[in-house]
Amino acid sequence: MKLNYRIKGEGEPIVLLHGLFGSMDNLGMVARALEDEYRVISFDLRNHGRSPHSDAMSYPLMAEDVVAMMDELDIADAHFYGHSMGGKTSMQIALNYPDRVKSLIVGDIAPVAYGHHHNQILEGMREVEMQKPTSREAAQVILANYEDEPAILSFLLTNFRRNDAGDLAWRVGLDAIERDYEHIAKGNEGKAYDGQVLFIKGGASDYIQNDHREEILAFFPHAQVRIIEGAGHWFHAEKTEMTVRIVKRFLG
Repeated sequence: MKLNYRIKGEGEPIVLLHGLFGSMDNLGMVARALEDEYRVISFDLRNHGRSPHSDAMSYPLMAEDVVAMMDELDIADAHFYGHSMGGKTSMQIALNYPDRVKSLIVGDIAPVAYGHHHNQILEGMREVEMQKPTSREAAQVILANYEDEPAILSFLLTNFRRNDAGDLAWRVGLDAIERDYEHIAKGNEGKAYDGQVLFIKGGASDYIQNDHREEILAFFPHAQVRIIEGAGHWFHAEKTEMTVRIVKRFLG
């Protein structure tokens, strides 16, 4: 699948991969901070942003998409920064294609199976789709009946944009996400990656837990963990400067 992408900056390549219901724009603040030292390649993953929609969603498929785009862009290997679903995709690339990964930074996710905790959000997004609001503000009012956390509402609405027909609509493939959610929620699989890996955890987030340590080290024996206190799952938006310092220190 030919993914939508953006390239900025010069230097060693680093690939940025966003999370579920997001797009490359969600990591824009990280991309801009790295452009002065690195060649930053941001992708919209399948069924997200401006990339094509597909009937299937899984980490092996998304990993294959990214590696195929690296081939097309003549990128032999790169550093990776993936957040949430993008973190699992980045981990899958490291497990399946270790020679393409110089180092790996994983944002607030572990290579483990998670429960189905997006059902209410999906229901709310479907309700927005059905009611066809003519403004983002109206869409937020509908969605707020299903999700009351302002940061999550703001994040979701970044992908509620005008389509080619000029109508406001979700830029995510809801059909495939709902149908293949079990593949999105499942853990990573593959042989261990022997390279350098940094996990960044939001101190107020519970996505990475102490009992994930064994599975993390089984896949990534050289893994390090940094915690950004006072930040949640979207730590890169809440504490961008600290995130960038941690990333640059690790890459350097």
